[in-house]
Amino acid sequence: MAKTIPILALWALSLLSLTVVHAADPELLSDFAVPDGLDESKFDGSFFTYTGLRGGAPSSTNTVGRKPVSVRDFPALKGTGLSLELLEFAPGSVNVPHTHPRGAELLFVTDGALTVGSTDSNGKLYRNVLQKGDVFVFPKGLPHYQANLDKANKAVVVSAFSSADAGTVSLPKSLFGSSVPDEVLTRAFKVSPETVQQLRAGQN
Repeated sequence: MAKTIPILALWALSLLSLTVVHAADPELLSDFAVPDGLDESKFDGSFFTYTGLRGGAPSSTNTVGRKPVSVRDFPALKGTGLSLELLEFAPGSVNVPHTHPRGAELLFVTDGALTVGSTDSNGKLYRNVLQKGDVFVFPKGLPHYQANLDKANKAVVVSAFSSADAGTVSLPKSLFGSSVPDEVLTRAFKVSPETVQQLRAGQN
């Protein structure tokens, strides 16, 4: 029995390590990944170049303009475990609380100022006001937001992700724009059914 316990522990650790490995983007076994249907021998520098951000990410009044660059937009990202997004915050705009279930986010402010915040699993808020040139990291899966509280000037940021497709889950939309029963939401948030309906209407 004494020998069985270490063997079982080793087996459990092996399974855990396999789970961790498969939870991340797959490792490449070649210099780079070749998308299906493409001939590697015909690649040149243009394959590794993405030009879709040249026009910026224009935003309208009180909105956030965004241009994502994922493996769907830029095939050369396949197998790299990387993606990014260009965001332009109009004055007074907010990127609502959301999560990225498959990757951490590294945000770099290229213009203006931006208020950011992230909460951990205990509900503690980590908040700061970023200026041009500042960088902020949002750990994988944790809820976070960004807001341009300047009423006159826009803010522009570039966010890099530790996944070729980090995913985005909008918390307001996933809760109040979904089919979660009203009774569950009223009890969870301790609000009236009328308030829940108002919040649902805001997601349409």
